[in-house]
Amino acid sequence: MKVLQHSEHTLKTALISKNPVLVSQYEKLDAGERRLMNEAFQPSSDLFGPITVHSQSDWITSHPEAPQDFEQFFTDNHRNTPGPKKHIIYIQSIGSLGNTRVISEEYVKWLKGYCEAFFYGLTVKFLEPVPVSATKCSFRVNEHTQNLQIHAGQILAFLKKKKPKDAFCIVGVTMIDLYPRDSWNFVFGQASLTDGVGIFSFARYGKDFYSSRYEGKVKKPQQPSSSDYSIFDNYYSPEITSILLWRSCKTLTHEIGHIFGLRHCQWLACLMQGSNHLEESDRRPLNLCPICLRKLQCAIGFNIVERYKALLRWIDDESNDTSRATPRNSSDKVNLPKPVEAFKDWREWIIKCIAVLEK
Repeated sequence: MKVLQHSEHTLKTALISKNPVLVSQYEKLDAGERRLMNEAFQPSSDLFGPITVHSQSDWITSHPEAPQDFEQFFTDNHRNTPGPKKHIIYIQSIGSLGNTRVISEEYVKWLKGYCEAFFYGLTVKFLEPVPVSATKCSFRVNEHTQNLQIHAGQILAFLKKKKPKDAFCIVGVTMIDLYPRDSWNFVFGQASLTDGVGIFSFARYGKDFYSSRYEGKVKKPQQPSSSDYSIFDNYYSPEITSILLWRSCKTLTHEIGHIFGLRHCQWLACLMQGSNHLEESDRRPLNLCPICLRKLQCAIGFNIVERYKALLRWIDDESNDTSRATPRNSSDKVNLPKPVEAFKDWREWIIKCIAVLEK
């Protein structure tokens, strides 16, 4: 294992800049916000630590990229910024997200609520779910997993056509595995920053995906017809566990962060680090490091303590944890507690940050 430890000077410059204008902007931040962000270059900080590389297959080793500091983000003329006329994040589910309609709807509501807290100050809306057939995308059976996959790039083209005029971005979510091109095995997600669209699959976040017990495998080995979307009818959806929700929230906010213009983080342990595989993705924290947090605050304009309190409410809100959904054409109510056990460490970390901000 290798630890990527930047100097205090390097991290301070990446966060604050040497540009007098940006330094002045930083100095005008609330004292508590500066106190929290200054933790970025405190060697003894227990809130923000260095990046650890566990193997040569980790993203930062296998995909060399130029780092992006705050000044580079701020001066990027091509990055997307929300405005009064484009301030809504739309979520479009493709295919079923749960093994019942009620579970699918609640799962999307949980994702919506999390995104509204994470991108505090923006509105998040979800569109009516669509079947795979509506996208008219190509699909295949993966030769390694014998699992159905849909073409990520063609889904992006479908979403671009559906993008509402008031959208900052539109992101598709699905429980069906993705592939970006014939030569690739799979991809967790794909986004177009210029078009403000993204598609993300949570299929591989189910506990049994990589095991022989996984029920999503195509039962018949032959390749299905390219126009017969009925193969997706009643397609298997994994149980919505706490770890699956945790992974879904992490992926969704990471990829939407890219649409804001945040590149992969190479400064500190951060949500915006790249990941090549599930183990590396699981090591990545839910939080943004101070450098990436300043980028997002610059783009949206939120108060940091209010944002953290919104995230805390999402975890603690009893009205969400014991939400009751009424299926259509039924008087029966289904109790669907929001599974937040996996967010316990994230909750404790947020409380520490609020304490620093309100000291």
